[in-house]
Amino acid sequence: MSQGLIPATILTGFLGSGKTTLLKRVLTEAHGQKIAVIENEFGEENIDSEILVSDTNEQIIQMSNGCVCCTIREDLRTTLSDLAAKRRKGELSFDRVVIETTGLADPGPVAQTFFMDDEIAESYLLDSILTLVDAKHADGQLDTRQEARRQIGFADQIFISKADLVDAPAVDALKHRIKHMNPRAPQHAVHFGEVPIANVFDLKGFNLNAKLEIDPDFLTEDSHGHDHHDHGHAHGHGGHESHEGHDHAPGEACNHPQHQTHHHAHDDDVKSFAFKSDRAFHPAKLEDFLGSIVQVYGPKMLRYKGVLNMKGSDRKVVFQGVHQLMGSDLGPKWLPGEKKQSKMVFIGIDLPRDILLQGLEGCLV
Repeated sequence: MSQGLIPATILTGFLGSGKTTLLKRVLTEAHGQKIAVIENEFGEENIDSEILVSDTNEQIIQMSNGCVCCTIREDLRTTLSDLAAKRRKGELSFDRVVIETTGLADPGPVAQTFFMDDEIAESYLLDSILTLVDAKHADGQLDTRQEARRQIGFADQIFISKADLVDAPAVDALKHRIKHMNPRAPQHAVHFGEVPIANVFDLKGFNLNAKLEIDPDFLTEDSHGHDHHDHGHAHGHGGHESHEGHDHAPGEACNHPQHQTHHHAHDDDVKSFAFKSDRAFHPAKLEDFLGSIVQVYGPKMLRYKGVLNMKGSDRKVVFQGVHQLMGSDLGPKWLPGEKKQSKMVFIGIDLPRDILLQGLEGCLV
């Protein structure tokens, strides 16, 4: 990879979750980096003009601390390519880009911009998706808004704001709920946007060579069928939008003792599951199967990642995807004595877990 790629971070989160507070903190902290912030201009609160030099009609505003702020007038692609062009010409100086999405936005298409468009891919490197969750209002938002659940599914890192406004058991329950939707993303409770810069940048969430972070407890829990067995399928094909995630039909929850042990009142449509195997994959079969799965379920597949043991290769194969876009790469060699094991994690909306697991099983040598 050339030195010149500009790292990009997508910041997402529901209205009032504190994205602007976090951004202000990042922009004013003296970390010696110049940041370009791209805001969807219909955001609930724009970055205060006090950090900006002047309020003009310009799309791109230079800030007093050397950062740059810009609102999206056309589409994201155009804005990104404008910024990169100005940087190449020496008209603007910045080290990285943060894209703040509006509260209801789906970060998927924003992330896909970095993979689909050659010009953008030659200038930028997508680093990670950060999701802010407001502890006080999260449960209600997650129950009623699929966008909020999607934002959690997409995240590489989750910040829980306003945790001081609710009691500790409520924060724990929220963390547990989020963990089931997305076991990959570390969670941090934060106060008023006070987040160490190390938790915000260079997380390498989209770096194919990064190790696959899945909490080992999640994997063991998962192997005991702890996934609520996809109750939602009886409710027609429309997903759960019309059916709020935790309204169990009478007696439905009673079939699952693990609901009681985990205090799981919620059966969210965004779920994750993992696949592990010590047998090698048959490369052609796996490629065909994943290709067909992505064709059918792509819109409902939020994030998926894996480290794979492929027949005939002495190197790990790492793969990941967002929606229909999937990429893979040769990783490091398996070390002598290292257990050759494939691990994959899928995060999506009402994905047919059994079909996927059986299909993957069928691709093993």
